[in-house]
Amino acid sequence: SLEKALTLDYRFQSRMSGVRLLNVSAAINLDQGKIYSEELLQQLPLLRGNKNWKCLADAIYFEARGETIEGQYAVAEVILNRAASKAYPNNICSVVKQGGLRRDRCQFSYMCDGKFEVIREPEAFARSAKIATIMLKGTPRNLTHGAMYYHSKSVSPSWSKTFHLTTTIGHHHFYTPY
Repeated sequence: SLEKALTLDYRFQSRMSGVRLLNVSAAINLDQGKIYSEELLQQLPLLRGNKNWKCLADAIYFEARGETIEGQYAVAEVILNRAASKAYPNNICSVVKQGGLRRDRCQFSYMCDGKFEVIREPEAFARSAKIATIMLKGTPRNLTHGAMYYHSKSVSPSWSKTFHLTTTIGHHHFYTPY
């Protein structure tokens, strides 16, 4: 269960030395390519964070858990790019929840798809949570070239024609305003 996985990871986290955490942080800062590796994510403990961390971890999980690691980072980049923009709310939870529960009016589809958000894949959530932690530590957002929007390659929303395609990662296209 998720609770058991979090408890085990918390026990691991409490035994982990500060030196090891510093070494992981140094690896992130020195070798940006390492950020996008499963190896790095496995080395990191599952650190719990504040409300904005939880909103980011949930968004990565529900929007991109089936994506590559880079695809999950890319979704996190879009959310953080929006939170940093004056055009959007200034915190992660408000960005993720923007548009409320109105069908097809929300900014992130999982927020208004009519389904109850239940974490059914503890390992995938742990990965999302670790990516959220890394991104909130100030990791450079270089994958999407400043993207503020994305959508699945399986759809072609009309709004996408009014934006500049910056990249495609996994199953998503990423965009900036012109």
